[in-house]
Amino acid sequence: MDSVETQLQTFYDKAITLGTEYGTQFILAIVVLVVGLWVIGKLSNGVRRSAVKGLPDETLAKFLTNIFEVILKVLLVISVASMIGIQTTSFIAILGAAGLAVGLALQGSLSNFAGGVMVLIFRPFKVGDYVGAQGLEGEVTDIGIFVTTFITFDKRIIIVPNGPLANGNIINYTASDVRAVEISIGISYSDDIAKGKAAMEAVLKADPRVLQDEGNVVAVVDLGTSSVDFLVRAFAKTDDYWALYFDIRPALKAAVEEAGLTIPFPQRDIHMIQQSAQD
Repeated sequence: MDSVETQLQTFYDKAITLGTEYGTQFILAIVVLVVGLWVIGKLSNGVRRSAVKGLPDETLAKFLTNIFEVILKVLLVISVASMIGIQTTSFIAILGAAGLAVGLALQGSLSNFAGGVMVLIFRPFKVGDYVGAQGLEGEVTDIGIFVTTFITFDKRIIIVPNGPLANGNIINYTASDVRAVEISIGISYSDDIAKGKAAMEAVLKADPRVLQDEGNVVAVVDLGTSSVDFLVRAFAKTDDYWALYFDIRPALKAAVEEAGLTIPFPQRDIHMIQQSAQD
């Protein structure tokens, strides 16, 4: 019994000693953790509000704020662990090795992430723009951190990784308020060129969607094999582009025909030679 009581007394004394030595540090570490999480929450909310106002895209602002918050929480946990006597050097080394392994495994995803950040910062296009990139064309419906989503005219949904998208050529068809509709139309060699030009210019002047002060063009650009070819370039507001694109062709054809001109098409003359029976 004396030995058992002695062991219990020894255990009790050690517990009192450990509690005295580390209890204060443990309580202080808990206080630091709670207060630190509260401060990080306040800082993150303030940074998020400032980022949403200062950055051009809300998605990027929220994402960068989340990264900022995660970094602060990791630093807080390392500090608290150090306060209660945990060796953090090896812990940091493990985190670094794990980060390197994850980075190597996710090279493609990291490239898409970097591309998404570049797209959101420099904004070569925004949601609602009609864009040509990576061999496709469509309206941008969503810009994410890793991918961008397009919808085509035939309602296909196309998801493009941001890495190749940010590193390739991008054509933004709707970034400008004005676009030009270009049409090639030919008349016969026997027709009057001035008369044809006047008929086409009348079409541009009569259409209210055509902007008259943007330098519209009606000019001969080629002498083809069977026609004198005109280039017709009509500027319009971007919102009117497609309506004018589809309407102006039949209008030009009708105007040329009403002026008594012809729109030739390729044809061949076949000459039959009849040989006599003696041949």
